[in-house]
Amino acid sequence: MTPAEQQRAEAARGFMPPDEGLALWKAATDADSRLGPALEVGSYCGKSALYLGPAIRDAASSLFCVDHHRGSEENQAGWEWHEPDLVDPAVGKMDTLPIFRRTVHDAGLEDVIVAVVGDSPRVARLWTSPLSFLFIDGGHGIEPARLDFELWTPHVAVGGLLAIHDVFPNPADGGRPPYEQIYLPALASGHFVEASATGSLRVLRRVGD
Repeated sequence: MTPAEQQRAEAARGFMPPDEGLALWKAATDADSRLGPALEVGSYCGKSALYLGPAIRDAASSLFCVDHHRGSEENQAGWEWHEPDLVDPAVGKMDTLPIFRRTVHDAGLEDVIVAVVGDSPRVARLWTSPLSFLFIDGGHGIEPARLDFELWTPHVAVGGLLAIHDVFPNPADGGRPPYEQIYLPALASGHFVEASATGSLRVLRRVGD
């Protein structure tokens, strides 16, 4: 990632620390694009897409970004991560899609990134393409995390990579669902082995069906 690209990534709204973002970029550069495109679940305002986009472009591939853009439960009014300026006053609901699109446009990544606006489980049930790289950073409740694991990880091709954000083995550090509903089941399945760990980011490689 060039200094300019890193600066744009830091300016984008989101909660990914720089070391985790660079580790995410590195993982995406290691993915074998011959296995299929890349996909992220949970785009919010586009910060992670800025780390992934240049790596995917270098691989001459595409990055599909799946998000309903109405915000996860922790983004709603009364919760810790609520941002009132991201509420569409016309409907009274969160709407991060305009910010996401502006972020992608300003980074010059519209030729790489494909926005898929929809509920993650609904899109996953219709998805048919193998993936070389899957990044899960969607809803952090128990049920959303469980469904993201059950419905998306089977699409990762053998040899492909699965990246999971907000994995906290220590309960004092953060919420448990990404750790308990995605990370641990992936390892227990025998289909994935850990490739790297940076902060709360875990990268696993698929080794079998």
